[in-house]
Amino acid sequence: MKKNSNLKLQKSKAHSYRFTVGRVLQVAVALVFLVFTARFLYIGISKTVNGQNLSQRTKQLYKRNEVIKASRGTIYDCNGLAIAEDSHLYTVYAILDKSSINYKNKPEYVVNKSETAEKLAKVLPLSADKIYQYLNPKYKAFQVQFGTGGSGLTLKQKKQIEAMKLPGIKFVATPSRLYPNGNFASHIVGLAQPEYNKKTNSEMLVGTMGLEAYFNDTLTGKDGYRISTVDASENQSPNQNQVYKPAENGNNLYLTLNSQLQSYLEARLTEVQKAYDPTSITAVVEDMKTGKILAASQRPTFNPQTKKGLTKSYRNILVQDTYEPGSVFKVLSFAAAVNSGNYNPNEYYRSGSVSIGGSTIHDWLTSGWGTIPFSQAFERSSNTGFVKLEQKMGSKTWAKYLKRFHIGEKTGITLPGEQPGFISFKTPVDQAVTAFGQGVNVNVMQMMQAYSSLGNNGQMVKPQLVDKVTDFNGKTIKGYQIKKVGTPIYSAKTKRVVLANMRKVLNKQSGTGSAYKMGNADIGVKTGTAQIANPKGGGYLKGDSNYIFSVVGVYPTKNPRYCIYLTIKQPHLAGTTAEKILASIFKPMMSRIITMAKSNNSHCP
Repeated sequence: MKKNSNLKLQKSKAHSYRFTVGRVLQVAVALVFLVFTARFLYIGISKTVNGQNLSQRTKQLYKRNEVIKASRGTIYDCNGLAIAEDSHLYTVYAILDKSSINYKNKPEYVVNKSETAEKLAKVLPLSADKIYQYLNPKYKAFQVQFGTGGSGLTLKQKKQIEAMKLPGIKFVATPSRLYPNGNFASHIVGLAQPEYNKKTNSEMLVGTMGLEAYFNDTLTGKDGYRISTVDASENQSPNQNQVYKPAENGNNLYLTLNSQLQSYLEARLTEVQKAYDPTSITAVVEDMKTGKILAASQRPTFNPQTKKGLTKSYRNILVQDTYEPGSVFKVLSFAAAVNSGNYNPNEYYRSGSVSIGGSTIHDWLTSGWGTIPFSQAFERSSNTGFVKLEQKMGSKTWAKYLKRFHIGEKTGITLPGEQPGFISFKTPVDQAVTAFGQGVNVNVMQMMQAYSSLGNNGQMVKPQLVDKVTDFNGKTIKGYQIKKVGTPIYSAKTKRVVLANMRKVLNKQSGTGSAYKMGNADIGVKTGTAQIANPKGGGYLKGDSNYIFSVVGVYPTKNPRYCIYLTIKQPHLAGTTAEKILASIFKPMMSRIITMAKSNNSHCP
């Protein structure tokens, strides 16, 4: 009886416990339900979760923000031939993560690595084994690239790979610049390369040298954008408003360079560079009437398309390097002596050497030519004759002419990094040697500016590389007009005397420039042989090749329009002469110019 009573008591307690637990669970479920219901009601009314507006978030999820890339302006030659224009290069990559499935439930990852490697090897400069290694990284990766072998691909290579329809193979486009002519006024045109832009989170082309750098803001466009509504498959929804701002493409540059002359000049310089391995060569062809540079180049140079040679020739030595010009500077000092009334062609002087301020200055022919008239000083390139002319002028008068020629001042040509040079003019010896181009440092374009005075009766004009700027549709925004520099330095009469003496330089009996004679062509020249300062100090370098050899020539001397100025530094003469080396560039270039001038073909407006 007692046993049955205990059993009933135990059953009663168990029932009571189950009832209590059940009630607690009911209350808990009710509370959870109430919390979720309240939360859902709050979200439904406020449309906000964790401080984020759901309506706005939904719009964001179904909004596509598309950047419309602006094109960089094109650089043309004077006849409208493109010499630098926009392009794209591509980097190929492979998605390996198997969760990459598109909305059609098709794989967006590499399915067959062996087959993919074999096919890619037909286009990429990589073996199938190497590609297979890239596709099997040591550590788990969402995607992989293929090193340098998978970057810098052309559009043709990209299309070849796309035609293979390989799952998981994708491309990233990189803005690039196309330089179709290769070695073509490379330091003048310059270089534009892709750089990362934090504002747009993308790469854009930026000019890093030459005209590409100087006119970077002009050439660079402004990106546009499009904001549109899309569905879950990223397709644009019909009949939906979109916000659209078109891109503003960069402006174009039309240069003064003539592609035919430029290409011909490049070929001549390459021949000389290979044959005589000089430290450097510079060459400029100018229309002296306008200051337009028709062709200009240097060695060493580089190919802007392949970047070959870039690390060894980054400097634009036409404006960034200064040097002592030597006897080609006598064109300036002779004009100054004639114009100031200090040149008497019939007066005689003793050549060979002259003492001044305790120093002795020699002619290049140290024994001289005896007692000769000043009328022979220019054609013989007599240093002693020019020292005496400087003394006749006096340092104040000569300094005034140097100032009027703007020596020691930048030309302001549209190239970055121009150096002004300098003049050593403290002592009588300093002052005297400047008359034959020593103790004065110039850049090539300063000399071109000074020589332009021969084409304009003593009036210098600024050297120009850009003819006009147009917008992307070809409308002219800015035209570059002839810019006179200062006032006329000398008279038309002085010009005629200088040109007559430049013609005499071609005389085989007494002139230093007979190597440049071209039959009966109406040209005049002046040669130069400048010593090179010892970089370690203590005077000048010794040796037959340790000079900067140069020549300046004009055509026609009756009414000068075209000027060629060449320099070559430390060539390996190999049994020949510097004059013959320079003549191998000068004569064919001048011949082209004469033909062009007579026919008026392929000449820029």
